[in-house]
Amino acid sequence: MATEKKLQPIIIKRVKKAAHGAHGGAWKIAYADFMTAMMAFFLLMWLLGSTAKGDLQGIAAYFNSPLKVSMAGGDGSGNSSSIIPGGGNDLAKVHGQVRRSDADQDNDRRKAENSARAIRAQQDAQRIKSLRAKIDAMISSNATLNEYKSQIRIDVTPDGLQIQIVDEQNRPMFDIGSAILKPYMRDILREVGAAMGGVENRISLAGHTDAAPYGNGERGYSNWELSSDRANASRRELVAAGMPDDKLARVVGLAASDLLYPDKPRAPQNRRITITVLTHEAEERLLGKNTVKETIEPADKQDNPVPATPSS
Repeated sequence: MATEKKLQPIIIKRVKKAAHGAHGGAWKIAYADFMTAMMAFFLLMWLLGSTAKGDLQGIAAYFNSPLKVSMAGGDGSGNSSSIIPGGGNDLAKVHGQVRRSDADQDNDRRKAENSARAIRAQQDAQRIKSLRAKIDAMISSNATLNEYKSQIRIDVTPDGLQIQIVDEQNRPMFDIGSAILKPYMRDILREVGAAMGGVENRISLAGHTDAAPYGNGERGYSNWELSSDRANASRRELVAAGMPDDKLARVVGLAASDLLYPDKPRAPQNRRITITVLTHEAEERLLGKNTVKETIEPADKQDNPVPATPSS
């Protein structure tokens, strides 16, 4: 029976160990990203730790409502897109670019205006100097004007170049008590108007009388109307000679309110026509920055009474 037993086979199991696959360099990229994130986190914590509490609140307010901070101003709203106070495009600047206050902008505007005003004053002075030399030369070379040289007075005043054509005792500019020009007065105005054909500055024209009353001036036609009419009559001659009408800033009649000789109110020299080439500063002072041309039209002659003693 023992021999009849079948022998059992012996089975040996051998386990084969497979080698792991290659990992490659992906771990290096992940590690670099991790280190970069840690460095950024470290810098962020360092900035937050070194920033004042008020600045932190400004940064927080910017992120909460950036448009509101940018419109209202405050920390974090500079000239650049940087949210850090004092930021700007030029990183070399220590204090950066910050928003200028309204007071600083006003100061800059005043400085610019003063600079422009100074340049304009220099140009005015040069023009007035050239115009005076031109008129002086014209009077000297013109036989007609040279004959009446004593009645033409040219002066440089704070308002500009002033040309005054005055009466003399035996040689008035107008008919007595009227605005009718004498022939020689018309010649003088025509020459002066031609000389001002290319003037760049605006012009003021004023008529003056002496202090002698004009008839029933308190209720009717007076020295005020007479001086205005004479100024307008002079304006027409100047414009006819070539002076641009749009250069006239104002035409006024001042009667006896601005006497040439206050101590001699009835002196003939008080009766005069004053032509002033205004500086820009004088124009702004007299008429305001928004200058408006003012012209006094001749008074209505229908109700003018006949003067009792027309000495003007």
